[in-house]
Amino acid sequence: MEPNASNNMQPDNCLEITPMEVHKVVPPPHRSTIQKLKSRLKETFFPDDPLLQFKRQPLGKKWILAAQYVFPILQWGPNYSFKLFKSDIVSGLTIASLAIPQGISYAKLASLPPIVGLYSSFVPPLVYAVLGSSRDLAVGPVSIASLILGSMLRQEVSPINDPLLFLQLAFSSTFFAGLFQASLGLLRLGFIIDFLSKAILIGFMAGAAVIVSLQQLKSLLGITHFTKKMGLVPVLSSAFHNINEWSWQTILMGFCFLVFLLLARHVSMRKPKLFWVSAGAPLVSVILSTILVFAFKAQHHGISVIGKLQEGLNPPSWNMLHFHGSNLGLVIKTGLVTGIISLTEGIAVGRTFAALKNYQVDGNKEMMAIGFMNVIGSATSCYVTTGAFSRSAVNHNAGAKTAVSNVVMSVTVMVTLLFLMPLFQYTPNVVLGAIIVTAVIGLIDFPAACQIWKIDKFDFVVMLCAFFGVIFISVQDGLAIAVAISIFKILLLVTRPKTLILGNIPGTDIFRNLHHYKDATRIPGFLILSIEAPINFANTTYLKERILRWINEYETEEDIKKQSSIHFLILDLSAVSAIDTSGVSLFKDLKKAVENKGVQLVLVNPVGEVLEKLLRADDARDIMGPDTLYLTVGEAVAALSSTMKGQSSSNV
Repeated sequence: MEPNASNNMQPDNCLEITPMEVHKVVPPPHRSTIQKLKSRLKETFFPDDPLLQFKRQPLGKKWILAAQYVFPILQWGPNYSFKLFKSDIVSGLTIASLAIPQGISYAKLASLPPIVGLYSSFVPPLVYAVLGSSRDLAVGPVSIASLILGSMLRQEVSPINDPLLFLQLAFSSTFFAGLFQASLGLLRLGFIIDFLSKAILIGFMAGAAVIVSLQQLKSLLGITHFTKKMGLVPVLSSAFHNINEWSWQTILMGFCFLVFLLLARHVSMRKPKLFWVSAGAPLVSVILSTILVFAFKAQHHGISVIGKLQEGLNPPSWNMLHFHGSNLGLVIKTGLVTGIISLTEGIAVGRTFAALKNYQVDGNKEMMAIGFMNVIGSATSCYVTTGAFSRSAVNHNAGAKTAVSNVVMSVTVMVTLLFLMPLFQYTPNVVLGAIIVTAVIGLIDFPAACQIWKIDKFDFVVMLCAFFGVIFISVQDGLAIAVAISIFKILLLVTRPKTLILGNIPGTDIFRNLHHYKDATRIPGFLILSIEAPINFANTTYLKERILRWINEYETEEDIKKQSSIHFLILDLSAVSAIDTSGVSLFKDLKKAVENKGVQLVLVNPVGEVLEKLLRADDARDIMGPDTLYLTVGEAVAALSSTMKGQSSSNV
């Protein structure tokens, strides 16, 4: 806050300062450099202190705890009961009814064979059931990761002209996504994904939902020649430039099933106990549409169908992974982007439902679980998977008790792969498009956007940048723009820290922001400022200039009022949590600058590391002397007022 001095400065009051006991500022206990480094590393990489549970435990117990830490299934598995299984089998069958049609749909969204979507709903859930710590997360392909994977790979390779290479690159990207995710968990670098703020995710998800929905115009309108670009303009242009390819039969079927799916979703949202309505609607739509196409031979009347799908379980694909060649950079970049997005979504979904059931989800465990799940998936013909919000919500509402619901879903998909694949031969693509549109609509969160506008306008701008960047440029560029703006905001907070002018609450020794508390008053002869950020090389120049400007504004105001000038500059350092060598030099330079103006610099409550570094740098005790260092602002004002009165009496 930098208020205009002439308008906002409060009038001086002649206050009677009551003498009070002055407490000595005590330096922090001595710690060696090794101890400090150890403490810093612990807080950076082990804030949850995962080793705490091993302390004072016998060796055998430590091995058991270690096994349970790596494989969370060993924690709840021994106590698993038939009562829990009854709940899990219901929820597992319910999410399977949603996962099968969504798996096929999302694979087509990624420009992959539909069967790959079912493969990705079989192996990864089994891996997550062993390694994951969430009871509610339902694992499988998701729309956003599918969209990003397909769009990034299509920039270099055509899935139509070279489908085998495209599939190989998809599996390779999945491997690198999993490797990156698992590495974040193993190295405990999960704070990296925190750069994707809530505002970024809301804008990004909404923009991606719009693009995903518009991409389904190809299926919903029956267009054969459709653009592969992701921007809003090229997609709409392609749709309206190919009006001659529109099929009224496809449009009619798509409209009917889209209305049906949206109504089912609305019913489940209004009455959560009817969750099974929206969960079963996609599978019902697939079954009904397949029967209609088969009965009326609609594939001969302009309605495109999936075609024959391969039967059997996942074939191995480790021999298809690319670790060299001209496309290595592409698969690493694609894996990095899809890995971050899918990891962020999976952890956010897991924590959301954990909070509802009052249990903890370990973020680093989740990173390792999702990472290993994708690494193993890449070797078993699966592409990027994570915890999907729609399936997890159904899993939660269906009463899932443990990760066994994922196992039940996986077994159901296995049965489908082994025996039911011929039934999907006549499934129309238009219904898959309607299923995708219905699923991604839930990613557009208007109430959250309004809440962001209400709370923080800058975050709202970041959200809009993510949204418009995705729909007008590209998915990955929109995300990059939003992240860059968020980092710029962080840099602004670092380089332009707040400095507040403090005033006294009458009748107390409390000092608060003069422009926040209207009854707070200035103390004549004192300029009291609070610095509310760490002091480092990035902001020392600004702080020096800003503090000197505060002094000039104060003196200008005093000249106008013909009252006493400033004698003491008090800096409250209570909110300064860290300082570097440039910050230490700031106080030395500031002391010289204010002394030239006849002002004495006084420091209040420098904490921990700040106090230690200032004492170490101030051998002559010019800055940290007994009359320039106090524990509270109230004590500093009381002591210095007495000194000022004593000097006035001596002069008289």
